[in-house]
Order: sequence, then C-alpha cells, then structure tokens
Amino acid sequence: MAISHAPWMAVGLGNPGTRYGGTRHNAGQRAVERLAANLGVKLKSNRARALAGDAHIDGVRLVLACPSTYMNESGRAVAALVRQKGMDPEHLIVVHDEIDLPAGSLRVKFGGGTAGHHGVDSVVDALGTKDFYRVRIGVGRSANPAQMPSKFVLEPISRSDAPVLIDVEARAADAVLSLIHDGLPATMNRFNSTQGTAG
Repeated sequence: MAISHAPWMAVGLGNPGTRYGGTRHNAGQRAVERLAANLGVKLKSNRARALAGDAHIDGVRLVLACPSTYMNESGRAVAALVRQKGMDPEHLIVVHDEIDLPAGSLRVKFGGGTAGHHGVDSVVDALGTKDFYRVRIGVGRSANPAQMPSKFVLEPISRSDAPVLIDVEARAADAVLSLIHDGLPATMNRFNSTQGTAG
C-alpha cells in the first residue's frame, strides 16, 4: 500500500554523454534508467534540462528523471522539474553514487548531510532544503590510496567490478518503489546492507 497518493519523483544523478555512462559516478542515473525500462517508461528531453517520463503505479504518479546537466549542476534541473511537475520536495527521491559506502552496498535515508557529494549539494542548494529521500549506491574507493576519489569515480568500471554494481543498481531501482509503497522504515530494513566487494 502506498504511503501517499501524492505524486513522487525519482531522479538519477550522473554526467551526460557516453564518456561518463559507464563510470561509477553515473550509478544513480543507471538505476533510474533501469527503473524506467522496467516500468516501460521512455525518458524524453524536457525543457528543465533533463530526460523525464511519467509512470502510474497502483494509482500513484511517479516522475522518473535524469538531469542532462553535469553532476555539479544537477540541482538546476531538479528544481526546475519540481516546479514544472508541481512536486513536493518531500516526495523527491534522489538516487546517487556514494564513495563512503562499500561497493555493492545500499543505504536509504531521508534528509541529513550530503557527505560532500557535489550533485546532492547542488540539489540541496537549488531546493533550499535537505528534506528529500536519498538512495545511496555504494561504489567504494580505489585500492590505490594515492588516487583522488574524483578520478576514481570517473574511470570506466572494470569487467570484474561490473556485476556487483549492476546488482546494486537493480536493488536501488527496487528501493525507489519500496519507498513509495512501503515507506522509509520498511525500506531501510529491507535494503540497507553492506553487500558487495568491488572497487
């Protein structure tokens, strides 16, 4: 049963273009693209500088979107979509990568800090609030301690690491639906895990 029949929005953060599509930093975007595919939703160009599409699940409207801006400007697109679609930020779910979580793990939360994630910082600045849901996809850190995290997350994912990230992105897509239908406590109990070893 949905916790609210008000409309929801799930936004997957990433960088545009094929150069970044297969990087850890685009894990959130890939998760939302997967959810769109699962629901038969085609994401189309929107004047808010995003690809967006609508789904209706058991009477609940869900807007799926991926900003076409670069990561650190994500908030502009998200805020524009929130205004355009008449959304309440408290029904916004932002899906993004998280280097401070082991690769393959997942954390769901509402509000709180951004852990220095520039895309989430941008969303907070643009909306003027931290009060929205986050689905945080663990991508881990480089095995090389001298490598800057910003370089690591923009590298192509290796073949050995790919299966773990594919799995956690699929679980992130499921977590979005769980938040809408089951609420935060149940979703946290089900999805907040430390699975995965890649990275």
